Amino acid sequence: MKKVILKYGILAGSILSFVLVITQPLFRNGVLNLNNGVYVGVPSTLIAMSVVFFGIKRFRDHHRKGQITFIKAFVLGSLIVLLAAVIHGLTWEVYHNLIAPDFIEWFQNAQVEKLIKEGTNESELIKAREEMDRFAKLYKNPWVRFGFTLTETIPLGLLITLISAWILRKKEIPLA
Repeated sequence: MKKVILKYGILAGSILSFVLVITQPLFRNGVLNLNNGVYVGVPSTLIAMSVVFFGIKRFRDHHRKGQITFIKAFVLGSLIVLLAAVIHGLTWEVYHNLIAPDFIEWFQNAQVEKLIKEGTNESELIKAREEMDRFAKLYKNPWVRFGFTLTETIPLGLLITLISAWILRKKEIPLA
């Protein structure tokens, strides 16, 4: 089981990390837009987390004689997701500290520009800036930042795990 978790967790984490490292400069240069970043983030997370299905299937077919319970499949998939999310989170920490230490300031400025373009009044703009400043303070803590990064991938990964465990479950058929 450990081999499957490592192999598929590292594969999913590598996909997530690759997309992160490729897209961040594209967001900064305006090639990708923060407003539709979800159209890049969600599909890439879906692709990366689809690895969970293949990890569970591999384990069931090669290590469990074609049989696996929903619970066993869910646990396996969850551990693959957790490893992938940790790799993604560590990649973001390295990227953030070495390449984009000004990320939160850049992100705040982009959000303020968006609000101004939308015609947000001055009092709402002040309120939004204060809220962003509180978030920026939190985000400077690497543990909080790491936690936020985990929340980008774990929920969708667990959903895919649930679906995969349900599809791939096969109980042992007792011999008569």
